[in-house]
Amino acid sequence: MTDDRGVATITLDSQHNRNALSRQLLAEAHSCLDEAERRDVRAIVLTHAGPAFCAGADLKERSSAPPDSTPFVRLLERLMDTPRPTIAAVDGAVRAGGIGLMAACDLVVVHRRVEFALTEVRIGVAAAIISVPILRRVSPAAIAAAMLTGERFDADEARTMGLVSHVSDDVSATVSDLCDGIRAGAPGAVAATKQLLGRVPGMDRDRAFDAMRALSDELFQGPDAAEGMTAFREKRRPAWDSRTDDGHDR
Repeated sequence: MTDDRGVATITLDSQHNRNALSRQLLAEAHSCLDEAERRDVRAIVLTHAGPAFCAGADLKERSSAPPDSTPFVRLLERLMDTPRPTIAAVDGAVRAGGIGLMAACDLVVVHRRVEFALTEVRIGVAAAIISVPILRRVSPAAIAAAMLTGERFDADEARTMGLVSHVSDDVSATVSDLCDGIRAGAPGAVAATKQLLGRVPGMDRDRAFDAMRALSDELFQGPDAAEGMTAFREKRRPAWDSRTDDGHDR
């Protein structure tokens, strides 16, 4: 893991098996998340070394030992539940469980040439665990064909269905811009926004209004709002904003 001015970058680097979800890779990913949380970073970027983002399950391990999906499930939960925005930076092929790993992130930036495939049915299993983050982003009808056939689909299709948020010719530049945007917001406000994005769609309308009214009142009365509104009146940047005048980090 690297930490660049409050943005932690976790790099999947198990190129001999195309960054498959081995026990070692999962353990190292958890360790990196532990370190990111200790450092209280503003955002977490999940990226990869080599030509593949992630090939899915390590089939050699799965065929030689009793299955234990707990570390993978916990990794998906941590990416979804951390108050820090998570960004998947994808510049290579993604298959099966790798799509779930990507989908567990808040923002997903992929190169235009990237292809995806949910190949589980072709080896006699189902995309069971990863359906949880995937179906929180994508309607079942939009992804049914990909799940039922295992056929490849491209980056534009993935964006149309809502699986990815950004298709780019320069993944690093797009991720950098997103990180600058996160740094421009108050940490508590960004965390609250991530939480409501997950909570509100599943709430009853009246309950949602009650909860969001309370949240809005709490935030408007908080110290970040006081600093943000004062900075707006004084035509300066708030104390938490670490960008330079050209939009980049100080």
